[in-house]
Amino acid sequence: MKKLRGVLFADPAIVLATIVYGTISLIVSFFDSTGRMQIRVARAWARMLLRVSGVRVRVEGLEQIDPAGSYVFIANHLSYMDTPVALANVPVQFRFLAKRGLFQIPFLGTHLSRAGHIPVPREDPRASVKTMQVAAEKIQQKNISLLIFPEGGRSHDGVTRPFKEGGAYIAIRAGVPVVPLVMIGTREVLPFGSGVVQAGEVTLRVLEPIATDGLTLKDRGALTERVRGLIAGELERSAAHTPVGG
Repeated sequence: MKKLRGVLFADPAIVLATIVYGTISLIVSFFDSTGRMQIRVARAWARMLLRVSGVRVRVEGLEQIDPAGSYVFIANHLSYMDTPVALANVPVQFRFLAKRGLFQIPFLGTHLSRAGHIPVPREDPRASVKTMQVAAEKIQQKNISLLIFPEGGRSHDGVTRPFKEGGAYIAIRAGVPVVPLVMIGTREVLPFGSGVVQAGEVTLRVLEPIATDGLTLKDRGALTERVRGLIAGELERSAAHTPVGG
C-alpha cells in the first residue's frame, strides 16, 4: 500500500486533483446508486492525471467494442498507470475486480465500494468463487462490464505472468464476450517501485472480442490461455518493432 500512496502523492498537482475528484466522487455517490456518475468522475480524474504527467495514449481497436455492450476486459498489468489509461480511454461502463486490500484504504476504499467495484478475497478460495459468481450476476443485472488484471499484480520485469482463470470464469458464467486489452509502454512511464511518472507515449490496444456462447466452465482454462497468448503475442510484436534504446 505504501507504493500505491507513493505514486499518488509524488506530484502535488496529482495530490490535489485526487483529493478534489475523490471528494466529488464521494458526494455524487449519495445521489446515484448505480455508480455511473462516479465512473464519470473517475474518468475525468484519469484524464487529468495523464495530462499533468505528460502521458500520451494511443488507442487502437476501439471500433471492435460497443459502448453500450457488456464485456469482461482482461488486460496485462505493467504499472499503476494501467488503471488511469483504461479509465480514460475505454468508453464502456466497467467496474474493476480488485484485491480486497485496496478497499481497506481510507477514502479510496469508500470510493471503490460506492462506485460498485468488486473486492476479491484472494486468501480465501471459497470466498473468491462466490465473488466471481456475484460479479457475473452484476454484469447481467446491471448491464455493465468488468475489467480484470489476471496476473494478480504488476509484472516486475515486463514479462507477462500466468493468468488466473477468474476472468474467463466470470465471462462464461455471465455469457458475455472476453475482450483482451494490451497495455504497452506503461512500465516505461511508471516503472515498478517508482513514485514518479515520466512523460511519454503509451498504447492501449483493444483486440477482437472472443464470444463465450456455447462454452462451459470447463473451458475456462483454455479460454484463459488463449487470451494470454494473444496479449503476449502483441507485446512481443511491439517489442520487436521498438528501436533499441527507444
